Amino acid sequence: MLASCAPALCTALRRAAPGSLASFHCSARHRRGARVAVVLSGCGVYDGTEIHEASAILVHLSRGGAEVQMYAPDVPQMHVIDHSKGQPAEAESRNVLVESARIARGKIASLAKLTTADHDAVIFPGGFGAAKNLSTFAVDGKDCKVNGEVERVLKDFHRAGKPIGLCCISPVLAAKVLSGAEVTVGHEEEEGGKWPYAGTAGAIKELGGKHCVKEVTEAHVDAKNKVVTTPAFMCETELHNIFDGIGAMVKNVLKLTGK
Repeated sequence: MLASCAPALCTALRRAAPGSLASFHCSARHRRGARVAVVLSGCGVYDGTEIHEASAILVHLSRGGAEVQMYAPDVPQMHVIDHSKGQPAEAESRNVLVESARIARGKIASLAKLTTADHDAVIFPGGFGAAKNLSTFAVDGKDCKVNGEVERVLKDFHRAGKPIGLCCISPVLAAKVLSGAEVTVGHEEEEGGKWPYAGTAGAIKELGGKHCVKEVTEAHVDAKNKVVTTPAFMCETELHNIFDGIGAMVKNVLKLTGK
């Protein structure tokens, strides 16, 4: 079967070389839109990046004409979850950058290399990795610490007046690092299970942020701080609603870049 493929593709498939395969992730290579950094936290909702959210962000950025570069911290994961069982895989350890490269199709860089000079905006997808690998929120709640490089990036973009997008659980990062920032994780009551993580709104207030109630299809724009957030999978709903909410977040982030 490989013999019938185009030669370049055959070579890439045989070698599984990240450099070769990365060229297939070409959402905006020839465009001159906003330059957006996307910060990942691993691969998989329970111990890394929520893959549907990351994909939705990339689709909406592509439609918006953005040039995208993905980053992740080069650190060990807090732990590894067997997603088929929802339980820790005790004997395993994984690296956040290496796992994130799966989503980025190999085209990814260490978060230490991310600078405001190279980008007009930064976006953080959700997933438990934001609360486990980018911070210790999953363990320490309001007393959490944020990864040093994540904190640097948030402060640098904020200081430069460049927009920051976050979705799902990742708004807690902005609430912790950017005092007084307005963010949303959806509603503040569970409402019969529709908003199973509603308690996060209270934690955001304890972290020093301001929580704004929004629907899953909406995004909240903190114009003063240029922070844009949307609930995403904080809500139990159909996938297309989450996709639309992320679209609203991305649209507002791109608008704030002025590009």
